[in-house]
Formats: sequence, C-alpha cells, structure tokens
Amino acid sequence: METPPKKEKWFRKLRHKYRFVLFNEITFEERISFKLSRFQVLLFLVAMAISFIAITFLVIAYTPLKEYIPGYPDIEQKKELYHLNRLADSLMADARQKSLYIQNIKRIIENKENTAPPPPPEVKTKNYDTITDRKSPEDSLLRVSFENQTRFNLFPGKAPYIGNAEIYQQNFFLPLNGIITSKFDPLQKHYGIDIVAPHNDAVKSVLDGTVIFSGWTLETGYVLIIQHANNLLSVYKHNAVLLKHEGDLVKAGEPVAIAGNSGELTTGPHLHFELWYNGKPVNPVNYINFK
Repeated sequence: METPPKKEKWFRKLRHKYRFVLFNEITFEERISFKLSRFQVLLFLVAMAISFIAITFLVIAYTPLKEYIPGYPDIEQKKELYHLNRLADSLMADARQKSLYIQNIKRIIENKENTAPPPPPEVKTKNYDTITDRKSPEDSLLRVSFENQTRFNLFPGKAPYIGNAEIYQQNFFLPLNGIITSKFDPLQKHYGIDIVAPHNDAVKSVLDGTVIFSGWTLETGYVLIIQHANNLLSVYKHNAVLLKHEGDLVKAGEPVAIAGNSGELTTGPHLHFELWYNGKPVNPVNYINFK
C-alpha cells in the first residue's frame, strides 16, 4: 500500500516562491515580474501598517486636525477651561459679597442687627510723675516731643482702635446741628443717635459718597443711605423730604434731606443718624464732634 504524503508545515510554506507578473492586456507582453514569497508579502503588509499608523500619529499630534477628533485633549481648550473656571469662581465670590452687602443694607433699614461692635480696648493713661528713676536729657527731650505731638489729638484719652483705624482717618462733616437726645445703644437695638433740631433744617452728608438707597419705610419714614469709601455707610432716617436719589454722587457737607418726623417709630422732629463700618454699627460720637 502506498503511504500518504506528509503535510508540509505551515511556516515552511511561507518560504515558497511565487512569481508576480503584469501583462499587457492586448499584446500579452510581460511588463513587470516579481518573485515573492508569502513571508515577504506578510512583511510588506506589516511595514505598510506600521507606516500608516506612524503617519496617522504624526498628523494627529502636529497638525490642527486633532481638534476635529472627538475626545482628543486640546491645550488651548484646557487653558480656556481653566480661565473660565477662575472666572466662574470670581463671579461666585463677587455674587456672595454683593448678597451679603444687600443683606446688610436690609438689616440696616429694618433694624435687625443683633450683634454689637467689639468695644475698643481700654488704655490706661500713664503718669510720668510716678517714675522715680533718673531721667537723662535725651529721654526728657523725647518725652516733650511726644507730648507736643499728641496735644491736639481729636480723641483725648483714647487710643485709636486698630480695627477702626480707617474711620479715625476720616474728616467727618456734622450731619445736623442739634442736641443728642438718644445715644448709641446696641443692646436696645438702637444703632445710632437721635439729634433734635428745628423743623425743616437741612441734613448734610458726613462724607463724599454715593446714594445707594433713597425711599420710604413704614417704621422709619423717609430714609437715605450713602455709601462712602473704606466700607463706610451713613444712614439718615425720619426725614421730611429727600433731596437725593439712588445713584447720586454727594459731597461732604452737601444737603441730602430735610429733617422731619416721618415714620411710626418717632416721637417728634429729629434725625436718627447711624454710621456703619464693615457691616457693623459704630457709635458716631466716637468719630464726629457733635456740638
């Protein structure tokens, strides 16, 4: 019996040579011929695939075509997103500040502030006469110079409160000439002072600023609020007539209202004057020289 031929292994078949010939269709003349093996064809296809992948990668990495590929990260887009993220954070912070600012104005108008400002620290006055040590001539000259500098201090016996240093630097104008009948008392929710003056006297702005509220409330009548520099607000209540409108720019000493007796929470013609710093009420007497 004849033995069947053994099957040749597949990797050996890759070395078999084949002839690739191109003929002229009309004359059947041989134009091009190649001798190729399966292995050579496989290497050619692999090389073509690698070249195609490399060219595609270079085109995507170094040309603007990458912007049209969905999901491909773009440096410019990342910069834009980072810029928009910072802008959104800034807008949110600004919105929160404006919201707190509006809430503070509402509390001022409605007298809903419940926290009193921290009292200024007590400073004991030093008496140089109690010093028994011998003084040098230089020390005596320095002491005389210091006393001369503080002789004309507007707030004798008080050291400037560090937390309200910006207020002490302001030159306030007297809002109304009159007698103070009710003092500043945060515990009784009286966040300003009441000044009694003749009817129809002009109420003046204490500093340069911008009118941010000019209107009527049931409890305090005609109210005017002026925004000044350094987070200062001045409030004028129970007026008979308002001379300024919201958005008006005013100068220190400029008439802004006429003193009156408007609103339910009043017992006679007077001006209820308040001074607010950083959203907290402060005692106007500490900063303005009321005669």
